[in-house]
Amino acid sequence: MSGLARFFAWVRRYERHLSALAMVAGFIADNLLFKRVDIFQTQLLLAGYSLACFVSIPWLHHLESRPVPPRSRVILRFVTQFALGGFWSAFVIFYARAAVWSASWPFLLLLFLVFVGSEYFHKYHARLVFTSILFFLALYSAAIFSLPIYTHTIGTMTFIGSGLVAVGVFTLFTMLLRRLARERFRADVWRIRAGALGVLAVMNLFYFTSILPPLPVTAPAAGIYHSVERVPGAYIGTAEAEPWTVRWLGFTPTEHLMRGSSLSAFSAVFAPAALHAAITHRWEWYDGSGRGWVTEAVITYPITGGRASGYLGYSTMPINEAGSWRVDVETADGRLIARIPFTAAFVPSASSTPPLSTVTLD
Repeated sequence: MSGLARFFAWVRRYERHLSALAMVAGFIADNLLFKRVDIFQTQLLLAGYSLACFVSIPWLHHLESRPVPPRSRVILRFVTQFALGGFWSAFVIFYARAAVWSASWPFLLLLFLVFVGSEYFHKYHARLVFTSILFFLALYSAAIFSLPIYTHTIGTMTFIGSGLVAVGVFTLFTMLLRRLARERFRADVWRIRAGALGVLAVMNLFYFTSILPPLPVTAPAAGIYHSVERVPGAYIGTAEAEPWTVRWLGFTPTEHLMRGSSLSAFSAVFAPAALHAAITHRWEWYDGSGRGWVTEAVITYPITGGRASGYLGYSTMPINEAGSWRVDVETADGRLIARIPFTAAFVPSASSTPPLSTVTLD
């Protein structure tokens, strides 16, 4: 047996594990390369992943429809898995950068299901349907990231436009599938279309129930301060020292102040260059008597995208109730970008307030 034949025999023996490894490789590559969603390199890489899947999945479908599929088809499987892994790492990276982790869990769960699926959907028909549906989900998610960069808008109409772009590209993809292997495609076409329709429905459900964060807008930094002041080139804040449970474990901080004194919510909101939007700080207090979260103030200000560390802004609110508070950082149409929880504890006098330190917020 020649060296090349032994190589392909080894690849076929460990094909499923190598496919999963290719997806992991794509994930690692993106963690090293992805910095911002709106830069040329990121958009080029997402376009490259789209093209790789657009070509490799139908061509692999064509080769496996032959009576004796060539050994080289395994290379196309690795290309597909690498591209899908790259897509998924991009989604996890950008969603993880959002401050609201609860809004990112659907994609983290989906990433887990992708790895499970790569192990179990190894039969020909199941794999074709599975990878085609994943490709549509990847197209849709990439369009959600990318379209605001070119339209300089966010909101419902931009989201709907992202869906139309994804459906249009996927339609061309299925036409290529049909052309390369008509009989095989006919056997799977309805499952592929049903799966894509299911993805379309789930993504819209996530969006209109505010589960899906308003990417590409994120909040790299946000926090509560006793005061915030704008100075040339930066913002200056005063804050209590945070215990290690807040710094390292993410526990809710407690702010000590006199009743009626004010606190400030600061946020750095990233948006793609040339995108103009309005950002809202929604101050809410939790009423334990049964009313739940009560909105105490809604403060809105405009932002301009493009700054790497985010557009800086703050709002100030007098605190007249002790207990649990939160400030939701939202888009103008109510999409949640970040959530800043804190507990207000009243002290009897200004001298009882813990020492405050001055920090630069930039």
